[in-house]
Amino acid sequence: MWNQFFLLEEYTGSDYQYVGKLHSDQDRGDGSLKYILSGDGAGDLFIINENTGDIQATRRLDREEKPVYILRAQAVNRKTGRPVEPESEFIIKIHDINDNEPVFTKEGYTATVPEMSDVGIIKTALLNMDRENREQYQVVIQAKDMGGQMGGLSGTTTVNITLTDVNDNPPRFPQSTYQFKTPESSPPGTPIGRIKASDADVGENAEIEYSITEGEGLDVFDVITDQETQEGIITVKKLLDFEKKKVYTLKVEASNPHVEPRFLYLGPFKDSATVRIMVEDVDEPPVFSKLAYILQIREDAQINTTIGSVTAQDPDAARNPVKYSVDRHTDMDRIFNIDSGNGSIFTSKLLDRETLLWHNITVIATEINNPKQSSRVPLYIKVLDVNDNPPEFAEFYETFVCEKAKADQLIQTLRAVDKDDPYSGHQFSFSLAPEAASGSNFTIQDNKDNTAGILTRKNGYNRHEMSTYLLPVVISDNDYPVQSSTGTVTVRVCACDHQGNMQSCHAEALVHPTGLSTGALIAILLCIVTLLVTVVLFAALRRQRKKEPLIISKEDIRDNIVSYNDEGGGEEDTQAFDIGTLRNPEAIEDSKLRRDIVPEALFLPRRTPAARDNTDVRDFINQRLKENDTDPTAPPYDSLATYAYEGTGSVADSLSSLESVTTDGDQDYDYLSDWGPRFKKLADMYGGVDSDKDS
Repeated sequence: MWNQFFLLEEYTGSDYQYVGKLHSDQDRGDGSLKYILSGDGAGDLFIINENTGDIQATRRLDREEKPVYILRAQAVNRKTGRPVEPESEFIIKIHDINDNEPVFTKEGYTATVPEMSDVGIIKTALLNMDRENREQYQVVIQAKDMGGQMGGLSGTTTVNITLTDVNDNPPRFPQSTYQFKTPESSPPGTPIGRIKASDADVGENAEIEYSITEGEGLDVFDVITDQETQEGIITVKKLLDFEKKKVYTLKVEASNPHVEPRFLYLGPFKDSATVRIMVEDVDEPPVFSKLAYILQIREDAQINTTIGSVTAQDPDAARNPVKYSVDRHTDMDRIFNIDSGNGSIFTSKLLDRETLLWHNITVIATEINNPKQSSRVPLYIKVLDVNDNPPEFAEFYETFVCEKAKADQLIQTLRAVDKDDPYSGHQFSFSLAPEAASGSNFTIQDNKDNTAGILTRKNGYNRHEMSTYLLPVVISDNDYPVQSSTGTVTVRVCACDHQGNMQSCHAEALVHPTGLSTGALIAILLCIVTLLVTVVLFAALRRQRKKEPLIISKEDIRDNIVSYNDEGGGEEDTQAFDIGTLRNPEAIEDSKLRRDIVPEALFLPRRTPAARDNTDVRDFINQRLKENDTDPTAPPYDSLATYAYEGTGSVADSLSSLESVTTDGDQDYDYLSDWGPRFKKLADMYGGVDSDKDS
């Protein structure tokens, strides 16, 4: 059994540790054989005495590192080096000793145990351990080998134990009574205050629900839970009124929604507190007795007629007086007014139901002591109908009757309308006007259904005798007071076919058998043509005489001719230009600016020197023409300035038409022959000859 050796680990001696001995049967002890060792650790960890075959370990071995070593041994001739036996394999097993203490797989352990737990793997040493008293525990665990016998090794580890929470604590209010204040004007949903109950548990076990269980304000207030802070928020649920109730007392309860039945023996998991809410008075606007008012009035009501009244009062304890007014934005025409003291509504203008049936206005009530406090209420006023409109035709009626119509034949159906709206509905009656009832060729048949028919009264009509009939029809209603109107129906007499369809309503000229001869017709036409030619020639001669110039010779000087195309305002139109230029230059006042346009610049008035005696007329006119051409204040370009003043010493003086005698009779021009040779032409034309006048 030399092929297996055992060796203790962790050898602590000073010499090499002896493992075993190898020996060959061929060894005679004469030193001729040599032992050779190979394999795991040969020559380093294990050495062999080549003469004796003793094997030794050179250092301490650890079984936990390598428990088995495999080696090979062989004996060879020292001289030849040849093996004397085949190579043999053997093993060295390291024998274990207790040189390692137990080691935990983790440096530390963490465990959670619900508080109040029963016995488990790690047992609780105390009954009903309470997390609220102590939450963390640290336990040291020791592990020993060799079953805990003497000489064994041991190891330790730490276990951190945390007690998890269970719902074993009910919520508790820190105080039994809470008090809050809120103004009466707080709208629904307004938070008033916060209350909070304490719960020693954590997580969902500490969640709290709040509710109002009893009290005077169950329907006035509400409480909600703030999920983040676990507080109860008291809010307004309905509008408050200080004058009706000033103080409310509530009982608010806090409870856990998640309860463990095994801990119910500890008591109810809820708590309650009293909440007192005081309502503060606020200056409120006036309050109307109704949310809206509806009034009625007849449309024939006179001005200042009272329709009704509205009422409002100050809800505060002070009962401040109230004044009333109408919002004029809702009554732009100021049809209604209100008594500011008692709220009576009355008319300020006449009404018309047919124009506007409903009037929607707004009434304002304001505190006299505090005008900022005001309220509004809608007021609907209905105008009741009065029979003040007569019925009328629904449309304009124009019909026809055939020449061969029979008596009592219906030719047109009439309908009427009425702007009024009687309670019992419309009931119209139709009849012919009294002045047309007797001797009329038609009759009116009232159908008693607000319609009427026009019937023929005789057989046959002649359109040559009477082509159109005008029938006055009286329409009356049956309301009070009775209203009526007269409408006219036009009936035309027409030629119709056998089916009664209209063909023609025009009366043809009657042709008598005794007509005019062709010669007579030609003679009439010739007379008419001759008369027309005579009129045309006479008119042409008159126009030719009007256009004949006063002076034919080019040598004659025309210093008194005005020619313009627009009619203007006649001689009385003095706004077109300054007529002062037509007067004596010596009597001219300071020049005036043009009054028909705004001058671009102001120029100093220029006075034109008076013409010298015996100055040639041609030079005088040229001088005036040049001055007007260069004068910026001259009349417009389409006007012609004329000068009728001939100059100092002229026998004729002024020839201006402005100073002419205006009379409907003929004028005597014989004095022209006394003016000299220059006026001879005029004297020949007008002297002793009637002047043409067109009036």
